[in-house]
Amino acid sequence: MIRHFDELQTMNAPHKGGKGSIQAALLLNEDEFEGKGRVFNHCVLKPGCSVGLHRHVNDFEVYYILKGKGVYNDNGTLVPVVAGDVTICKNGEEHMLENNSDDDLEFIALILYA
Repeated sequence: MIRHFDELQTMNAPHKGGKGSIQAALLLNEDEFEGKGRVFNHCVLKPGCSVGLHRHVNDFEVYYILKGKGVYNDNGTLVPVVAGDVTICKNGEEHMLENNSDDDLEFIALILYA
């Protein structure tokens, strides 16, 4: 099976209480995870937008930064992130991602069950 990017289901909405909104293209639909996860998205945060601080319970999330730069809150520690960086928020931990630059921040988000 092949999905072309322009055919993907997309959303543009506030996320987890963050600033502004997130643009997300769903690379997999939740039912395609066969019970192993729930999110595999290509995401864009415009300048000044963020994914709000939130905790993961019974799952974990990985971000792979594709383009741009921002700041990642790793359980209360703020860390700069740039293209090529990978962040991991394990079960029971919390995180946040903010685009504090003048360019788009693009990343892949993957959530699997713990």
